[in-house]
Amino acid sequence: MSAQDTSHPTRCLKCRRVLRKPSPDGLGPKCRRKVRRAARLTPPPAYKADQVAKAVELLEMGGIVPLRSNRVYLVVSEDGTEIHRTAATGQCNCPAGLRAKHLCYHGAAAILLATAA
Repeated sequence: MSAQDTSHPTRCLKCRRVLRKPSPDGLGPKCRRKVRRAARLTPPPAYKADQVAKAVELLEMGGIVPLRSNRVYLVVSEDGTEIHRTAATGQCNCPAGLRAKHLCYHGAAAILLATAA
């Protein structure tokens, strides 16, 4: 048996289609293009360019996983030691997200993943 013969096939994090070839970011090729296009053409409002770049990097590294119906996500912290919960609305329970005056890149990643059309 090969490593790909499993009872639970790998699915795209965004559209939930079965992936023929698993990818490190968990996205299929079409969804990956959609997320990158959304980040380039319509970045989430109120986020700085460096936050959007970190959000795209988080997505490409596979550091975001949908928890419920592609509206709530688990994200890995920058140093990889913590897991935070964030929503497609941009709310996050990381230290920066809890301070209402700062927006975190976790929220930007969730918005990109949820709104990429």
